[in-house]
Amino acid sequence: MNSLKIYNTLSKAKEEFIPLNKNLIGMYVCGPTVYDDPHIGNARPLIIFDLVYRILIKKFGKNKVNYVRNITDIDDKIIQRANELKINIGELTKSITDIFLADCKYLNCLNPNHQPKATDHITAMIQMIENLLTKKFAYIKDGN
Repeated sequence: MNSLKIYNTLSKAKEEFIPLNKNLIGMYVCGPTVYDDPHIGNARPLIIFDLVYRILIKKFGKNKVNYVRNITDIDDKIIQRANELKINIGELTKSITDIFLADCKYLNCLNPNHQPKATDHITAMIQMIENLLTKKFAYIKDGN
């Protein structure tokens, strides 16, 4: 089987892709922040990472690739946009997420194995931030 080579920007060379875990390749992609209608800038990573996913599936097998793409459904832009439209955040993010997923289907992108929403993991995020603060790997500035 031919090896899969990818360009390593750190070494500035093409290198053989060797999975950290030969039984399961993890591919995490930052998905959209759902505050406004998707645009061409949202389509580009969709298409690029769909291609990467398809290559990994072809090379290693569908059951060997775990593709996760998140949906950021809470942040300052979302809160601001919901306030501008005078609708609640959940209504806005559901509507935009539905449009995004329809676009994914229209572009014939494969579905990820998992598509977590940020709001489903707030507690874990808070714990992670607190841990970073405790270890002095992060700091608070101006209340943030």
